[in-house]
Amino acid sequence: MTEEHTKPNRLIHEKSPYLLQHAYNPVDWYAWGDEAFEKSKSENKPILLSIGYSTCHWCHIMEEESFMDLKIAELMNHNFVCIKVDREERPDLDKIYITAVSALIGSAGWPLNVFLTPELEPFYGGTYFPPVSKPEMLSWPDLLNLITTAWNDPSKKKKLLSSGQELSRIVTNYLSWSSTHGPIDTRLLDNALNNFSTRFDKNLGGFSQAPKFPSPSIQNFLFAYYFYAKNGDKKDNAGDTALEMGNFTLRAMATGGIYDQLGGGFHRYSTDAKWHVPHFEKMLYDNAQLLRNYLDAFLITRNRFFEKIAKETADYVLRDMTHPDGGFYSAEDADSLPADSDFKGGDKKKIEGAFYVWEQREIHALLGPETGKIFSYRYGLEPEGNVEYDPHGDFIGKNILFTAHSLDETADKFGRSKSEIAQLLDESKSKLLKARSARPRPHLDDKVLTSWNGLMISALSRAYQVLEDERYLMAARNAAKFIQKNLYNSETKLLYRRWRKGERKIVGMASDYAFLIQGLIDLYEADFDPEWLEWALELMDQQITLFYDTENGGFFMTRKGHDKKIGLRVKEDTDSVTPSAGSVAVLNALRLARFADSGKYLTVVERTLESVLSRINSQPDSAPELLVALIISRLKPVEVVIDGDRNGEDTRSMLRTVNSFFIPGKAVMLVDNTIRSRLARQLPFISSVKRIDNKTTAYVCMDKLCKPPVTDPEKVRNLLH
Repeated sequence: MTEEHTKPNRLIHEKSPYLLQHAYNPVDWYAWGDEAFEKSKSENKPILLSIGYSTCHWCHIMEEESFMDLKIAELMNHNFVCIKVDREERPDLDKIYITAVSALIGSAGWPLNVFLTPELEPFYGGTYFPPVSKPEMLSWPDLLNLITTAWNDPSKKKKLLSSGQELSRIVTNYLSWSSTHGPIDTRLLDNALNNFSTRFDKNLGGFSQAPKFPSPSIQNFLFAYYFYAKNGDKKDNAGDTALEMGNFTLRAMATGGIYDQLGGGFHRYSTDAKWHVPHFEKMLYDNAQLLRNYLDAFLITRNRFFEKIAKETADYVLRDMTHPDGGFYSAEDADSLPADSDFKGGDKKKIEGAFYVWEQREIHALLGPETGKIFSYRYGLEPEGNVEYDPHGDFIGKNILFTAHSLDETADKFGRSKSEIAQLLDESKSKLLKARSARPRPHLDDKVLTSWNGLMISALSRAYQVLEDERYLMAARNAAKFIQKNLYNSETKLLYRRWRKGERKIVGMASDYAFLIQGLIDLYEADFDPEWLEWALELMDQQITLFYDTENGGFFMTRKGHDKKIGLRVKEDTDSVTPSAGSVAVLNALRLARFADSGKYLTVVERTLESVLSRINSQPDSAPELLVALIISRLKPVEVVIDGDRNGEDTRSMLRTVNSFFIPGKAVMLVDNTIRSRLARQLPFISSVKRIDNKTTAYVCMDKLCKPPVTDPEKVRNLLH
């Protein structure tokens, strides 16, 4: 390795795992900031902005092919000011520039490479570029030379600058929209369902052809629509259709290779239509949202399959994605070094999925021939490998585990009882998981993001409510305390976005507030510590103050002055791999209005619904999470107030009954003598809540009208039915 390769660049001083991955590139990378901007202006050079994240497969490939190449790096350094940005730290910048590139070429992804004027206006961009030209694909060096030539030609440079100004105007108008306000038409819900039905893959599940992505926001909408149809005035079977699409998709994913059949948890997406060949990275936000999906499916159907997947996903997070002090890590990479047994000589190179795939002979060696045959039948292993779609040749002779046959089919095939087969397979999975853990692990992105942690706090709190495993409550509680200690300033009442190795950085964005608030509400409804509810109310008020558009409704991604160089404040109106901050903020406001009796929250709800829904009227399926908020806002609110000893078995029994129902937007409060006065500060009627005959007593209220109090969980069940 040459001296240039071993000498670090400026990124060595950063904490972002993604930026640190590029710290030994010969490219003279800058972090986003004044030093780079001033150099661009003083030397009259365009900016080359490269955005990605630490578990991005194609980011790794472009780094290896181009950013580590001395000649290409020299070309970049001589003609451009090169800036690296972690999109997970700065989603606001990513949103602006990916919108610009999409407007230019029709689509965009990561790595996102954008060329900017010194005024930060984008004039060209794309995603991955190879080091050598391919059919219909320009090489990276050729592109660099073309842009350099144009920049140094006065007439062409004038066009580039003009293009940058015009594109910036288009992006600004698109991302900082205002909308007209009018009555909300609930037919949007039916239109969205029809759109999802049209897109639905009836044979394989999901809402697209290959590649197939998990769609937790869509599942949330389908389940909420099912409840809405079941409890409203509709007379058709649309609710059943919604439920069937949601359940079928969840089952298809959990039996496919996109689900880690040994260790639990979901990979990022499936490269094929069968959910079999995943892109192997694991993201915290996917697993948080999908965990909630499977819990909801279990509550609605009581099918133990959904319960099993929820448990395994939660256990994966506790085992592999949890910081010793309580926060949750961000992601695990798709690529890893192959095991020594697969090393055939030459330089060892990370391979997609190496940690997860198996040769059948390995399985037989670890489990024995007979058990190996049973396991292979159950999980679809073949002697020559089972991967049909392998465009890069990473999986030759390898097997990706998926549920090829049911337990009943496996028991019949080998003439054993179902319980015997189930026990044998569980023991086999434990052996294989232990063996797999000895392999070189994928890179762990160990930064702690407030927003994604909020999603997981929410999911684990819900897992405790439904599954009653104390480990899940403890993990959610520890994560909330971690954020409170490391990512929150109690004096200024402000959140920060990212923590890593003792450093907190980047003031919180709307998603950090919204997702954490959601987590705190769910955590309160799990352990009923009023501290979480009070903190959620405090943060909600802050979010409205800092991010709410009082003129047009909706929420900006960032506060005023978040980045002095970027005046644009982005407003999201659609849900993507995570829901928009505005959608979650509306859901939070609906719930908190019941805990705090605050009219201002409901005003925010209606103004935001009117603003966003009028804008997406022709594509209501683009904001499924906001449609969930619309459903909840149009249902009669359900509230359950329980007066009892929080540690008493009769109270636990009452809560078990209440938590066994799938009721979108329901609010649950526990009152005992230690916290009665604290809750009464927000809700004065709490002072009048009393126990009957000194027994745990439940008050079930619908649309602000309370039924007579009851002490029997079965009577609560009947009231909720």
